[in-house]
Amino acid sequence: MVDVTAIARPGAEPVDLSLVVPLFNEEESVGPLIDRIVVGMAAYAGRWNLVLVDDGSTDATILRARTAIARPDIEAVIVELQRNFGQTAAMQAGIDQADGRLIATLDGDLQNDPADIPRMAAELEARDLDLLVGWRKNRKDGLFLRKVPSWCANKLIGRITGVKLHDYGCSLKLYRSAVIKQVKLLGEMHRFIPAWVAAVVPSSRIGEMAVNHSARAYGTSKYGISRTFRVILDLLSVLFFMRYRARPGHFFGSLGLGIGAISMLILTFLAVQKFIFGQDIGTRPLLIIGVMLFLSSVQLITTGILSEMIARTYFQNKETGSYTVRQVFRQAD
Repeated sequence: MVDVTAIARPGAEPVDLSLVVPLFNEEESVGPLIDRIVVGMAAYAGRWNLVLVDDGSTDATILRARTAIARPDIEAVIVELQRNFGQTAAMQAGIDQADGRLIATLDGDLQNDPADIPRMAAELEARDLDLLVGWRKNRKDGLFLRKVPSWCANKLIGRITGVKLHDYGCSLKLYRSAVIKQVKLLGEMHRFIPAWVAAVVPSSRIGEMAVNHSARAYGTSKYGISRTFRVILDLLSVLFFMRYRARPGHFFGSLGLGIGAISMLILTFLAVQKFIFGQDIGTRPLLIIGVMLFLSSVQLITTGILSEMIARTYFQNKETGSYTVRQVFRQAD
Protein backbone atom coordinates (compact mmCIF):
# COMPACT_ATOMS: atom_id res chain seq x y z
CA MET A 1 0.00 0.00 0.00
CA VAL A 2 1.35 3.39 -0.96
CA ASP A 3 0.81 6.23 1.49
CA VAL A 4 -0.76 9.26 -0.18
CA THR A 5 -1.26 12.85 0.89
CA ALA A 6 -4.65 13.85 2.24
CA ILE A 7 -6.95 16.17 0.36
CA ALA A 8 -7.11 18.98 2.86
CA ARG A 9 -5.26 22.12 1.89
CA PRO A 10 -2.73 23.55 4.40
CA GLY A 11 -4.41 26.02 6.70
CA ALA A 12 -7.92 25.16 5.49
CA GLU A 13 -10.75 24.48 7.91
CA PRO A 14 -11.20 20.78 8.80
CA VAL A 15 -13.21 18.65 6.40
CA ASP A 16 -16.52 17.61 7.90
CA LEU A 17 -17.50 14.94 5.35
CA SER A 18 -15.65 13.02 2.62
CA LEU A 19 -17.49 11.22 -0.18
CA VAL A 20 -15.75 8.06 -1.44
CA VAL A 21 -16.82 6.74 -4.87
CA PRO A 22 -15.15 3.64 -6.42
CA LEU A 23 -15.27 3.67 -10.23
CA PHE A 24 -14.71 0.85 -12.70
CA ASN A 25 -15.54 1.40 -16.37
CA GLU A 26 -18.09 4.13 -15.66
CA GLU A 27 -17.06 6.57 -18.41
CA GLU A 28 -20.66 7.54 -19.20
CA SER A 29 -21.69 7.92 -15.56
CA VAL A 30 -18.81 9.87 -14.00
CA GLY A 31 -19.75 13.30 -15.40
CA PRO A 32 -23.45 13.16 -14.48
CA LEU A 33 -22.46 11.62 -11.13
CA ILE A 34 -20.35 14.62 -10.13
CA ASP A 35 -23.10 16.98 -11.28
CA ARG A 36 -25.58 15.14 -9.04
CA ILE A 37 -23.15 15.17 -6.11
CA VAL A 38 -22.69 18.94 -6.36
CA VAL A 39 -26.46 19.49 -6.51
CA GLY A 40 -27.23 16.97 -3.76
CA MET A 41 -24.57 18.28 -1.37
CA ALA A 42 -25.77 21.88 -1.72
CA ALA A 43 -27.98 21.24 1.30
CA TYR A 44 -25.01 20.23 3.45
CA ALA A 45 -23.81 23.05 5.70
CA GLY A 46 -20.31 21.75 6.49
CA ARG A 47 -17.16 21.52 4.36
CA TRP A 48 -17.07 18.41 2.22
CA ASN A 49 -14.83 16.89 -0.42
CA LEU A 50 -14.88 14.08 -2.93
CA VAL A 51 -12.56 11.08 -3.35
CA LEU A 52 -12.90 9.25 -6.67
CA VAL A 53 -11.08 5.91 -6.88
CA ASP A 54 -10.44 4.55 -10.36
CA ASP A 55 -10.18 0.79 -9.95
CA GLY A 56 -8.10 0.05 -13.04
CA SER A 57 -10.75 1.09 -15.59
CA THR A 58 -10.05 0.09 -19.19
CA ASP A 59 -12.22 2.79 -20.76
CA ALA A 60 -12.11 6.60 -20.55
CA THR A 61 -13.31 6.79 -16.93
CA ILE A 62 -10.10 8.32 -15.57
CA LEU A 63 -9.89 10.95 -18.32
CA ARG A 64 -13.50 12.03 -17.91
CA ALA A 65 -13.11 12.11 -14.14
CA ARG A 66 -10.13 14.46 -14.42
CA THR A 67 -12.15 16.75 -16.66
CA ALA A 68 -15.21 16.59 -14.41
CA ILE A 69 -13.40 17.72 -11.24
CA ALA A 70 -11.85 20.77 -12.95
CA ARG A 71 -14.54 23.07 -11.62
CA PRO A 72 -14.50 25.69 -8.84
CA ASP A 73 -17.55 24.45 -6.92
CA ILE A 74 -16.02 21.14 -5.80
CA GLU A 75 -13.00 19.99 -3.82
CA ALA A 76 -11.95 16.64 -5.19
CA VAL A 77 -9.12 14.15 -5.68
CA ILE A 78 -8.77 11.09 -7.90
CA VAL A 79 -6.92 8.02 -6.68
CA GLU A 80 -5.88 5.87 -9.64
CA LEU A 81 -5.12 2.27 -8.73
CA GLN A 82 -2.44 0.41 -10.65
CA ARG A 83 -4.84 -2.29 -11.81
CA ASN A 84 -8.31 -3.65 -11.06
CA PHE A 85 -8.21 -4.77 -7.43
CA GLY A 86 -11.98 -5.04 -6.89
CA GLN A 87 -14.59 -2.87 -5.22
CA THR A 88 -13.50 -3.69 -1.68
CA ALA A 89 -9.88 -2.63 -2.27
CA ALA A 90 -11.02 0.49 -4.13
CA MET A 91 -13.29 1.41 -1.25
CA GLN A 92 -10.44 0.87 1.22
CA ALA A 93 -8.16 3.09 -0.87
CA GLY A 94 -10.74 5.86 -0.79
CA ILE A 95 -11.31 5.53 2.95
CA ASP A 96 -7.56 5.69 3.56
CA GLN A 97 -7.35 8.85 1.46
CA ALA A 98 -10.41 10.55 2.98
CA ASP A 99 -9.79 13.09 5.73
CA GLY A 100 -13.36 14.00 6.71
CA ARG A 101 -14.77 13.58 10.21
CA LEU A 102 -17.53 11.60 8.51
CA ILE A 103 -17.09 9.37 5.45
CA ALA A 104 -19.84 8.47 3.00
CA THR A 105 -19.52 5.77 0.35
CA LEU A 106 -21.68 5.38 -2.74
CA ASP A 107 -21.58 3.64 -6.11
CA GLY A 108 -20.52 5.40 -9.29
CA ASP A 109 -23.34 4.05 -11.46
CA LEU A 110 -25.92 6.76 -10.56
CA GLN A 111 -28.16 4.29 -8.70
CA ASN A 112 -27.46 5.92 -5.31
CA ASP A 113 -28.81 9.44 -4.75
CA PRO A 114 -26.21 11.91 -3.33
CA ALA A 115 -29.10 14.07 -2.09
CA ASP A 116 -29.64 11.44 0.64
CA ILE A 117 -26.24 12.14 2.19
CA PRO A 118 -27.08 15.42 4.01
CA ARG A 119 -30.17 13.76 5.47
CA MET A 120 -28.10 10.74 6.53
CA ALA A 121 -25.52 12.98 8.19
CA ALA A 122 -28.25 14.69 10.23
CA GLU A 123 -29.78 11.31 11.11
CA LEU A 124 -26.45 9.83 12.19
CA GLU A 125 -25.77 12.78 14.50
CA ALA A 126 -29.32 12.82 15.90
CA ARG A 127 -29.21 9.10 16.74
CA ASP A 128 -25.55 9.21 17.84
CA LEU A 129 -24.57 6.34 15.53
CA ASP A 130 -21.19 5.25 14.20
CA LEU A 131 -22.59 3.74 10.99
CA LEU A 132 -25.78 4.53 9.10
CA VAL A 133 -26.62 2.11 6.29
CA GLY A 134 -28.83 3.01 3.34
CA TRP A 135 -31.93 0.87 2.80
CA ARG A 136 -33.07 0.66 -0.81
CA LYS A 137 -36.68 0.24 0.21
CA ASN A 138 -37.99 0.76 -3.32
CA ARG A 139 -35.19 -0.96 -5.21
CA LYS A 140 -35.05 -0.54 -9.00
CA ASP A 141 -33.44 -3.86 -9.92
CA GLY A 142 -34.52 -7.14 -11.48
CA LEU A 143 -36.67 -9.32 -9.24
CA PHE A 144 -35.07 -12.75 -9.63
CA LEU A 145 -31.48 -11.82 -10.49
CA ARG A 146 -31.03 -9.11 -7.84
CA LYS A 147 -33.92 -8.66 -5.40
CA VAL A 148 -34.62 -12.26 -4.38
CA PRO A 149 -30.96 -13.29 -3.91
CA SER A 150 -30.35 -10.03 -2.03
CA TRP A 151 -33.33 -10.61 0.26
CA CYS A 152 -32.15 -14.14 1.07
CA ALA A 153 -28.58 -12.94 1.67
CA ASN A 154 -29.73 -10.13 3.97
CA LYS A 155 -31.79 -12.54 6.08
CA LEU A 156 -28.93 -15.03 6.30
CA ILE A 157 -26.29 -12.42 7.10
CA GLY A 158 -28.45 -10.81 9.77
CA ARG A 159 -29.18 -14.15 11.42
CA ILE A 160 -25.56 -15.25 11.50
CA THR A 161 -23.87 -11.94 12.38
CA GLY A 162 -26.55 -10.62 14.73
CA VAL A 163 -26.63 -7.22 12.95
CA LYS A 164 -30.24 -6.88 11.78
CA LEU A 165 -30.47 -4.77 8.62
CA HIS A 166 -32.79 -4.81 5.62
CA ASP A 167 -30.11 -4.07 3.05
CA TYR A 168 -26.50 -5.11 3.58
CA GLY A 169 -25.65 -4.62 -0.08
CA CYS A 170 -26.42 -0.91 -0.40
CA SER A 171 -23.18 0.97 -1.05
CA LEU A 172 -24.63 4.22 0.30
CA LYS A 173 -23.35 4.24 3.87
CA LEU A 174 -22.21 6.93 6.27
CA TYR A 175 -19.48 6.29 8.86
CA ARG A 176 -17.63 8.10 11.56
CA SER A 177 -14.10 8.23 10.23
CA ALA A 178 -12.53 7.25 13.56
CA VAL A 179 -14.50 3.99 13.49
CA ILE A 180 -14.27 2.89 9.86
CA LYS A 181 -10.53 3.54 9.79
CA GLN A 182 -10.17 0.84 12.45
CA VAL A 183 -11.57 -1.70 9.97
CA LYS A 184 -9.40 -3.06 7.16
CA LEU A 185 -11.39 -4.31 4.17
CA LEU A 186 -9.92 -7.27 2.29
CA GLY A 187 -11.08 -9.68 -0.41
CA GLU A 188 -14.72 -8.95 -1.31
CA MET A 189 -15.85 -8.04 2.17
CA HIS A 190 -17.48 -4.69 1.34
CA ARG A 191 -20.85 -6.47 1.52
CA PHE A 192 -20.27 -7.21 5.19
CA ILE A 193 -19.02 -3.82 6.39
CA PRO A 194 -21.75 -3.55 9.09
CA ALA A 195 -20.60 -6.91 10.47
CA TRP A 196 -16.96 -5.77 10.50
CA VAL A 197 -17.95 -2.51 12.20
CA ALA A 198 -19.90 -4.53 14.78
CA ALA A 199 -16.57 -6.12 15.74
CA VAL A 200 -15.32 -2.61 16.69
CA VAL A 201 -18.42 -0.97 18.22
CA PRO A 202 -21.70 -2.30 19.70
CA SER A 203 -24.35 -3.21 17.13
CA SER A 204 -26.64 -0.65 18.82
CA ARG A 205 -24.49 2.08 17.21
CA ILE A 206 -25.32 0.76 13.73
CA GLY A 207 -28.55 1.91 12.12
CA GLU A 208 -30.29 2.12 8.77
CA MET A 209 -32.35 4.65 6.87
CA ALA A 210 -34.54 4.41 3.77
CA VAL A 211 -32.85 6.02 0.76
CA ASN A 212 -33.67 6.63 -2.88
CA HIS A 213 -32.61 4.16 -5.56
CA SER A 214 -32.59 4.51 -9.34
CA ALA A 215 -32.30 2.08 -12.21
CA ARG A 216 -28.89 1.93 -13.89
CA ALA A 217 -28.76 4.59 -16.57
CA TYR A 218 -25.51 3.62 -18.35
CA GLY A 219 -23.43 0.50 -18.84
CA THR A 220 -24.11 -2.89 -17.34
CA SER A 221 -23.99 -4.28 -13.84
CA LYS A 222 -20.67 -5.77 -12.72
CA TYR A 223 -22.52 -8.44 -10.72
CA GLY A 224 -24.45 -11.54 -11.70
CA ILE A 225 -26.19 -14.49 -10.10
CA SER A 226 -22.77 -16.04 -9.35
CA ARG A 227 -22.37 -13.40 -6.64
CA THR A 228 -24.81 -15.41 -4.48
CA PHE A 229 -22.34 -18.27 -4.13
CA ARG A 230 -19.48 -15.89 -3.30
CA VAL A 231 -21.65 -14.27 -0.64
CA ILE A 232 -22.15 -17.64 1.06
CA LEU A 233 -18.40 -18.31 1.09
CA ASP A 234 -17.65 -14.78 2.31
CA LEU A 235 -20.28 -15.13 5.01
CA LEU A 236 -18.48 -18.18 6.41
CA SER A 237 -15.29 -16.12 6.51
CA VAL A 238 -17.09 -13.26 8.27
CA LEU A 239 -18.51 -15.64 10.86
CA PHE A 240 -15.06 -17.07 11.51
CA PHE A 241 -13.36 -13.68 11.80
CA MET A 242 -16.08 -12.16 13.99
CA ARG A 243 -15.89 -14.97 16.54
CA TYR A 244 -12.40 -16.39 16.20
CA ARG A 245 -10.19 -13.74 14.56
CA ALA A 246 -8.07 -13.23 17.69
CA ARG A 247 -8.31 -16.87 18.80
CA PRO A 248 -8.42 -19.16 15.74
CA GLY A 249 -6.90 -21.94 17.83
CA HIS A 250 -10.21 -22.21 19.68
CA PHE A 251 -12.06 -22.89 16.42
CA PHE A 252 -9.71 -25.54 15.07
CA GLY A 253 -9.00 -26.89 18.56
CA SER A 254 -12.70 -27.36 19.33
CA LEU A 255 -13.19 -29.29 16.08
CA GLY A 256 -10.07 -31.33 16.77
CA LEU A 257 -11.10 -32.20 20.31
CA GLY A 258 -14.62 -33.12 19.20
CA ILE A 259 -13.40 -35.41 16.42
CA GLY A 260 -10.73 -36.78 18.76
CA ALA A 261 -13.36 -37.68 21.34
CA ILE A 262 -15.35 -39.61 18.72
CA SER A 263 -12.20 -41.44 17.58
CA MET A 264 -11.33 -42.39 21.17
CA LEU A 265 -14.82 -43.80 21.71
CA ILE A 266 -14.51 -45.88 18.53
CA LEU A 267 -11.01 -47.12 19.35
CA THR A 268 -11.97 -47.88 22.97
CA PHE A 269 -14.95 -49.88 21.77
CA LEU A 270 -12.75 -51.84 19.35
CA ALA A 271 -10.14 -52.43 22.06
CA VAL A 272 -12.81 -53.94 24.31
CA GLN A 273 -13.97 -56.14 21.43
CA LYS A 274 -10.39 -57.29 20.81
CA PHE A 275 -8.93 -57.83 24.26
CA ILE A 276 -11.99 -58.79 26.28
CA PHE A 277 -14.18 -60.63 23.81
CA GLY A 278 -11.35 -61.86 21.57
CA GLN A 279 -12.95 -60.68 18.33
CA ASP A 280 -10.94 -59.97 15.19
CA ILE A 281 -11.05 -56.23 14.42
CA GLY A 282 -8.30 -56.04 11.77
CA THR A 283 -10.71 -56.11 8.84
CA ARG A 284 -13.46 -53.95 10.34
CA PRO A 285 -14.15 -50.62 8.57
CA LEU A 286 -14.78 -49.09 11.99
CA LEU A 287 -11.07 -49.42 12.79
CA ILE A 288 -10.09 -47.43 9.71
CA ILE A 289 -12.68 -44.76 10.60
CA GLY A 290 -11.39 -44.50 14.15
CA VAL A 291 -7.76 -44.16 13.03
CA MET A 292 -8.63 -41.55 10.38
CA LEU A 293 -10.64 -39.53 12.88
CA PHE A 294 -7.71 -39.62 15.31
CA LEU A 295 -5.29 -38.37 12.64
CA SER A 296 -7.77 -35.65 11.64
CA SER A 297 -8.01 -34.58 15.27
CA VAL A 298 -4.23 -34.26 15.56
CA GLN A 299 -4.10 -32.29 12.30
CA LEU A 300 -6.84 -29.85 13.35
CA ILE A 301 -5.23 -29.18 16.72
CA THR A 302 -1.88 -28.61 15.02
CA THR A 303 -3.58 -26.26 12.53
CA GLY A 304 -5.06 -24.35 15.45
CA ILE A 305 -1.64 -23.84 17.01
CA LEU A 306 -0.20 -22.62 13.69
CA SER A 307 -3.15 -20.29 13.11
CA GLU A 308 -2.63 -18.79 16.57
CA MET A 309 0.96 -18.02 15.62
CA ILE A 310 -0.15 -16.45 12.31
CA ALA A 311 -2.84 -14.39 14.07
CA ARG A 312 -0.31 -12.97 16.50
CA THR A 313 1.97 -12.06 13.61
CA TYR A 314 -0.95 -10.35 11.86
CA PHE A 315 -1.94 -8.27 14.87
CA GLN A 316 1.66 -7.18 15.37
CA ASN A 317 1.81 -5.92 11.77
CA LYS A 318 -1.45 -4.27 10.72
CA GLU A 319 -0.01 -2.28 7.84
CA THR A 320 -0.78 -4.98 5.29
CA GLY A 321 -2.36 -3.35 2.22
CA SER A 322 -4.76 -4.68 -0.40
CA TYR A 323 -4.09 -2.26 -3.25
CA THR A 324 -1.38 -0.23 -4.98
CA VAL A 325 -1.83 3.41 -5.99
CA ARG A 326 -0.38 4.45 -9.35
CA GLN A 327 -0.84 8.20 -8.85
CA VAL A 328 -3.11 10.79 -7.26
CA PHE A 329 -4.67 13.67 -9.24
CA ARG A 330 -5.90 16.89 -7.71
CA GLN A 331 -7.71 19.79 -9.31
CA ALA A 332 -4.46 21.75 -9.56
CA ASP A 333 -3.04 18.95 -11.76
